[in-house]
Amino acid sequence: MTPVGRAILGVVLVAGAGPAGLLIYHLVFHDHPLPSRQSSAPAPLASGPLSSGPLSSAPASAPNVPTQTTSTRRAVLTVPGDVALPDGNGTVHHLAEYRGRALVLNFWATWCEPCQREIPLLQALHEEQGNRVRIVGVAVDFQKDVLRYAQARGITYALLMGEKDGLAAVTAFGMDTAFPFTVFADARGDILAVKVGELHADEARLILGELTAVDAGRRTLADARGAVSAGLRSLAIAHAQQPAGATGATGSKS
Repeated sequence: MTPVGRAILGVVLVAGAGPAGLLIYHLVFHDHPLPSRQSSAPAPLASGPLSSGPLSSAPASAPNVPTQTTSTRRAVLTVPGDVALPDGNGTVHHLAEYRGRALVLNFWATWCEPCQREIPLLQALHEEQGNRVRIVGVAVDFQKDVLRYAQARGITYALLMGEKDGLAAVTAFGMDTAFPFTVFADARGDILAVKVGELHADEARLILGELTAVDAGRRTLADARGAVSAGLRSLAIAHAQQPAGATGATGSKS
């Protein structure tokens, strides 16, 4: 099956919520795992955006958060404020501290290749958004490795880190240990979307545009989630149509 065909199939299967659709999705895409500690290969673009509703044990009435994960854990709809991790100086921060403006939480590790490719985009967003959006990297890694890497790459956005604490944070978000994944939440801490796999510039701008509209009161969270879900489906297909090795969507190369 072609990459475009896989992308379209992934969207169609997940759009029809239900156990049968989920089973077929796993049968089709079981040989394209997301990067983990054992495998740092790029996440497949062909998987397409998935909705957390049919893929989780959350009640059917719970709003769907657009996501690209095959996790079967319960959907988390709000940033867990009691989750705490240290920064590079050892100062512990609770995620509740970051409420009050839009938040982008990027879960990554220094050994993860797709994570490494995202960093220039995240740094650019940090510089562009200023005080409108807070970018926070959550490194599930050793402090010394993270600090060395951050200095070498010129990362100036906030970083929280720690293997044990990082893994606890991953679990608190109801996610599998597969990196990278990025959580987008509004100023109240309500999660708008979760992007699993390498984040592309067009995806980030789509989600941030909806996030801005929610915080400005121009869009309800439910409507924004629907717009993000539809937009990510279209972008997944567009990415699948790109020639192998094309990087324009990441924002790191022209």
